[in-house]
Amino acid sequence: MFYQPDLFEPSQIAPTAPRPAVRVALPDLVERISIVSKRPRYALLVLKLIAQEAGSNGSVGPYVRGEQGRVPVRDWLCQALAPLAQRDCRRRAMIETVRSGLVSNAGSADDPQDIERRLEAEVQSRILRSGRSNVSRVVSDLVRAGLLRRHYQGYRIDHPNRGAQREAVYTITPEVKRALQRH
Repeated sequence: MFYQPDLFEPSQIAPTAPRPAVRVALPDLVERISIVSKRPRYALLVLKLIAQEAGSNGSVGPYVRGEQGRVPVRDWLCQALAPLAQRDCRRRAMIETVRSGLVSNAGSADDPQDIERRLEAEVQSRILRSGRSNVSRVVSDLVRAGLLRRHYQGYRIDHPNRGAQREAVYTITPEVKRALQRH
């Protein structure tokens, strides 16, 4: 019988020292985000919020405890970022458009307080709708930059695609965890 010695027997392999973890600093993250995103400051803020809320496994979602109880992670991010647009001229224009639509449809018998409540509800609905798409766009940029992974979890099974009552789960990479997460 022919015996061929293993070229990589344990006694012949030089022991390698464990490599130290590469420290990624905030400027490195900013540079990577700015390459793929049109809104790098917004993307960095979303990444920071996700990193702070992420558990020990680096994941956040599909639900997060918010002011209204358990909310989907995208809605939680929208609510956290909504104050950024308070002074935005587009926000003010949207409020005026909704207000004029409600006033023109309201009869003379409608209560002004009721009109204000409906105005607030419609404005919040529009903010949430546009905020969800903004967050999704930014998360796609962060996935493209290799700083975040996304999958969907919910009814029946975990799945890489959305739909069928599934909600997003975001997982930060270990380098982002080291750079941004609270200790």
